Amino acid sequence: MLCTRGIRVRPFAFRFGVTAVLACLTACAPDRPPPPMGAVTAPEYQIGPGDSLYVFVWRNPELSLTTPVRPDGRFSMPLVEDVVAIGRTPRELADDIKQRLATYIKDPAVTVMPVSFIGPFDQQVRVVGEAVTPRALPFRANMTVLDAMIQVGGITKYAAGDRAKLVRNTPGTQDTYSLRLDSLLNYGEIQYNVALAPGDILIIPQSYF
Repeated sequence: MLCTRGIRVRPFAFRFGVTAVLACLTACAPDRPPPPMGAVTAPEYQIGPGDSLYVFVWRNPELSLTTPVRPDGRFSMPLVEDVVAIGRTPRELADDIKQRLATYIKDPAVTVMPVSFIGPFDQQVRVVGEAVTPRALPFRANMTVLDAMIQVGGITKYAAGDRAKLVRNTPGTQDTYSLRLDSLLNYGEIQYNVALAPGDILIIPQSYF
């Protein structure tokens, strides 16, 4: 039996299993106000699977390339195979490539630049449920709920935005906060904007009617 806190749920609201899970998560979660609006500083960017990297080797254009990071967190380039990229900063990765190329090239100078990126899983912000385009977003400094909503195109007409939840994992605990996305997006009540942190999950349930 789904936990609905006394709300009478129409059957069509749970037509799909995902909708049922999201509804239960949002209904059963503690009704807590959102965390303070204080800004969160982004840590130095770490590379994740699916990122696209431009590797520049000075004076060696035949070695320079743009390459995706594979799902296993690695990539390959001329003279260097199966480089582990996931979880590293661009500077750390460039230093590793430089050391590997030193076997073939005298004093190589290497620069790594992410050209499209999302970061490792624990640095992403995930938006699920009744967003226009639910997806994972790369976290950036001073990112807020409003920024995330803009990137996913807002909420659908079936969303219960004022019953949305923010799930935040901290060492040893998981906290759930209430969000008021309808009030923020449709009525401009900016006091309901909330600062996000790496790893946050935004759950937007479907309206019951």
